[in-house]
Amino acid sequence: MGEFRVLEIKRSVFADNDKWAGELREELKEKKVFLLNLMSSPGSGKTTTLMRTIERLKDEMKIGVMEADIDSDVDAETISRLGIKAIQLHTGGMCHLDADMTRQGLEGLECGEMDLAILENVGNLVCPAEFDTGAVKNAMILSVPEGDDKPLKYPLMFSICDVVLINKIDVLPYFDFDMEKCKRNILMRNPGAKIIPICARTGEGTEAWVQWLREEVKEWQKEERS
Repeated sequence: MGEFRVLEIKRSVFADNDKWAGELREELKEKKVFLLNLMSSPGSGKTTTLMRTIERLKDEMKIGVMEADIDSDVDAETISRLGIKAIQLHTGGMCHLDADMTRQGLEGLECGEMDLAILENVGNLVCPAEFDTGAVKNAMILSVPEGDDKPLKYPLMFSICDVVLINKIDVLPYFDFDMEKCKRNILMRNPGAKIIPICARTGEGTEAWVQWLREEVKEWQKEERS
């Protein structure tokens, strides 16, 4: 019988990425830069939510945005109109960003003088959840039209997020979406998750989200100074 080796490639890829992500977080801490990884499925309202967030915070802190997508520069162009630095990251067909890709994006963003760097990850509820980007915190958006069962169908995504924004609450009357059931499903996957219902279009509920982010950035920078 011939001899052969079994290589655990998937485990190796994730192990290397976790190492790079940890190193990147340490570098960001030294620079006092807070990196937020924002994830969701396409059409959930990521860019609109991001715009509302920037409008509230841009006079308080220096913000930069990395827009990740398979192609196009539509999102980066939209965000740049708010008067902040934004760059588009093309993934070359890949449905996620890993820590090394994020590092390249941060270098392109020249984030050293920034307080808050935001990565708007590729629209996908599967792949982005598998790779640690080196972010300080992970946030995701679930929109009402997607359904209250998504935490059951995509458990990893919900389990790694520090905060879940339930967007498009203005259309709740038109969809079979049970808010309390959705919250229970999220907390079953992630008991520590903060859940904030919002409507990015009208701004309803977004102050609670912005306040959470504001406090997290201040805490991150305070830890570095102490």
